[in-house]
Amino acid sequence: MFIYKSMKKQVAKTVFLVLFGTSPLIKILDFLIVNEDFDYSMKDIASLSGVGYATLKFFWSKLEKNNIIIKTRIIGKAKMYKLNFANPVVNRLKDFYWDITKQAIRKEINKELLIKA
Repeated sequence: MFIYKSMKKQVAKTVFLVLFGTSPLIKILDFLIVNEDFDYSMKDIASLSGVGYATLKFFWSKLEKNNIIIKTRIIGKAKMYKLNFANPVVNRLKDFYWDITKQAIRKEINKELLIKA
């Protein structure tokens, strides 16, 4: 995770967000991949990923129709969701995500080793 300092606050961004930008869809995918072990309500996904709830609702149905996300259970009135790892495209996206993260880490390690040498 890279940390970028601005005059007002520090902002932490994953390599994925640094490379592909911070559009709402990219932020949602980033959040769901990093937190793949858990399921979340739409409200939690929106707030924890930094996307407005109305914005999330704008493209949520497309994610469901394309089996990118699945509903896992219902708790009270809240429907819980997570990425659909039964979908091969989602698995390839996850592999791609972690490959670019590993590549960035290796690059940073090599840079550190060159500095120390």
